[in-house]
Parts: sequence; structure tokens; C-alpha cells
Amino acid sequence: MSTTDVEPTVELFVDPACPFAWMTSRWLLHAAQVREIAPRFRVMSLAVLNEGRDLDPDYRRSTDQSWGAARLAIHIARTEGDEAFARWYTAWGERYHVGGQKEDRRATAVAALEDAGLPAGLIDAYDPADGDDTDRALRASHQDAIDMVGDDVGTPVISFGEGTAYFGPVVSPAPKGEEAGRLLDGLRALASVQGFYELKRSRTGGIDLS
Repeated sequence: MSTTDVEPTVELFVDPACPFAWMTSRWLLHAAQVREIAPRFRVMSLAVLNEGRDLDPDYRRSTDQSWGAARLAIHIARTEGDEAFARWYTAWGERYHVGGQKEDRRATAVAALEDAGLPAGLIDAYDPADGDDTDRALRASHQDAIDMVGDDVGTPVISFGEGTAYFGPVVSPAPKGEEAGRLLDGLRALASVQGFYELKRSRTGGIDLS
């Protein structure tokens, strides 16, 4: 295969606990079925993003509880590779987001490791020992996203390479088939315009995970 035949990588930075990032990740996988791209999932952290911020108490509690899954995700990517992280993220999302298994996040993370065919011992990264470098790696991955888009966004963050990235897309439900491909085409076109920064409209309805 020549270098011109290599599928371009589209990076999507996600926090495993974020439902909107989950839906966007499903869209990107659907888009990869109809467009020649190589999706790569990376980790950013709502817990890191919101450190020191004054938040609604319920959102603060939820954000603080998101550390474990993000730590595990970064550990899987570092030790087992991107493909293993993608498998775990899919298994996790099917249980956590679609299945609503949110009462015991650690148990859900353990079950997702089994679903993804990954070593059970990886769960130790969920609650790392003092001095472990997992948090440093998580913060570094998170910073890679922030360096491209700034710190006034959330998850997901999408990057088409060459430093071009932005928050989103936020989709509900996740487009499939040719609709997913058309959305990708549009986003790639926007990313080619150096002066483009933002499009937005108010969300209506709830989260549709179908």
C-alpha cells in the first residue's frame, strides 16, 4: 500500500462517562463504514477540565466519580493499544450508557474488561496507587485536546489532523449509513477553513441512544 492509500486518521477525544461523547463515537464508527477513514479514540477528562470550578453539586459529584473510568481508559490505551481501548470503550458504553449500569461504575468497568477480552488486572488503574503515573498520562492526553480547542469546551473533541480540532459534533441519535458519511464530509470541509470557529443551536428533546 502506498502512502497515498493510507486512510486518514480522525481522532475523537472522549470521557467514558459522557453520553454525548458516546453517541459521537458511535457516529464516527458508522461514518467509517461509508468513508475511508481510520477512527482513533483518545481520552480527555471532564474531572480534569472542571478542577477548581464552581459547579452544581449534582454535576460536581458526577464529575468527581468519572476519574476511575478515565484512568482505566488511558491505562488500556497505553498498555494494550488503541484498538483494545476502542473495544473496552464500546463494551463500557453498552453497559454504562445503553444498559444504565451506573450504580457501581467500577463493577461496570470490570465487566467491560471481560466483554472486551482484556486482562482483569487492568482494573487496578481505576484506583491507582500513590505515585502512579496514570494520572499524569491522563492529564497529558487531556491537554493534547485542550491545546487544540481551548478550555471552554467539553467532550467530545474531534481532530482531523494538522492541529485542526473543535468541540463536537453533538448528535442525538447517532447518524448511520450515508447520513453519517455526509456529516463527516461537512465537518472535514469546515476543518479546512482556518478561520472557522463555531456553529451551534439549542438542543431539543432528550438523549437518544438508539
